[in-house]
Amino acid sequence: MSLKLFWHHYRFPLLLLISICGGMITGWIMGSDANWLSPFGDIFVNMLFTIAVPLVFFTISSSIANMNSLKRLGKILGYMLMVFGITSLIAAVFMLVGVLIVNPVGNFGITLSDGVKESVDLGTSIVELFTVSDFSQLLSKNHMFPLIIFSSFFGISVSLVGEEAAPLKKILNVCSSAMMRLIKIIMYYAPIGLFAYFACLIGTYGPELIGSYAKTFILYLVMAVLYYGIFYGIYAYIVGGKRMVKKSFKSMMLPTLTALGTCSSLATLPTNIDAANKLEVSKDVRDVALPIGATMHMEGSSMASILKIVFLFTIFGEPFTGIGTITTALLISVLSGVVMSGIPGGGLIGELLIVSLYDFPLTAFPIIATIGWLVDSPATALNAVGDIPTTLMIDKLVKDKS
Repeated sequence: MSLKLFWHHYRFPLLLLISICGGMITGWIMGSDANWLSPFGDIFVNMLFTIAVPLVFFTISSSIANMNSLKRLGKILGYMLMVFGITSLIAAVFMLVGVLIVNPVGNFGITLSDGVKESVDLGTSIVELFTVSDFSQLLSKNHMFPLIIFSSFFGISVSLVGEEAAPLKKILNVCSSAMMRLIKIIMYYAPIGLFAYFACLIGTYGPELIGSYAKTFILYLVMAVLYYGIFYGIYAYIVGGKRMVKKSFKSMMLPTLTALGTCSSLATLPTNIDAANKLEVSKDVRDVALPIGATMHMEGSSMASILKIVFLFTIFGEPFTGIGTITTALLISVLSGVVMSGIPGGGLIGELLIVSLYDFPLTAFPIIATIGWLVDSPATALNAVGDIPTTLMIDKLVKDKS
């Protein structure tokens, strides 16, 4: 890849990484004196949380309201969603095992003044996870998941109204586009905000946090390679035995390099389609599953979500235990890998959801957002290339039930 092309695809992540590293170095040198930069970091965090509620509502409701084609997908769509959900859950569980065995944070920790939300019984957890008792509570970032559900059903309702809802669909689309533009505007300030935030963070808590990030990236990279080699091989074996395993890994080589080089699932789509064609996937299955999978099937994102959640629990000294805590983490990871990945700004929504559901402080958001940026390249490779073996399984299911 040429230097110009590399810069085109990676310039903003590199700029953010430079800002974060610069902030860490500044904090390391200045120590507690770097705290005067705190307001500049707080401004960035507050702006992100301010747009959270309207971002979730407009992006989700507009996306679903315009999904008229879903009615025609029938059997293919049903199997597709099932396979996407199961593989995303498997990826999340695989990463969960990894982070429970290997603690990337070590003994480093940050003290929470109020702690993470106390565990409650499973029934109460389910009610509080999915619903609120009053509409006004949906307007708070503390109830992100009920807002996601409300926005989804609102979008479905708009779609069911039919042609009469066309003006409303247009309004929702415009508002969604405006929110994405607003995010871009805010992100112009991100290098300054992240520089200030991490200068204060390292100035207060020392360089131990840098080591935690490095260990976290290495852990994710190792788990991603293992998942790629083990589970993509298993999925191919289920479809066509050893012959299909060999053939699929050979076909996945170009999509893998493309995903790593472009850091984009959509940019990898043409190579995925070519690979599926070589693997003799049915045209209708290929033409439906791969384009939707490019935006709604993200195993790498599922693994990253688990890593972010456990990282926060560990770094804030909170026990990652209990059925409710683990179940919620797996649910968030599947949502990040299947539902929110297909929504503009879905990664941001997923990170906001993690912070709000577990009642972490606002300062936790930049911490896990940084993990997202660090693992972006290997996560994108899993997100994109994972569509090939899953499309093989969808094709097999459709053929077997025909």
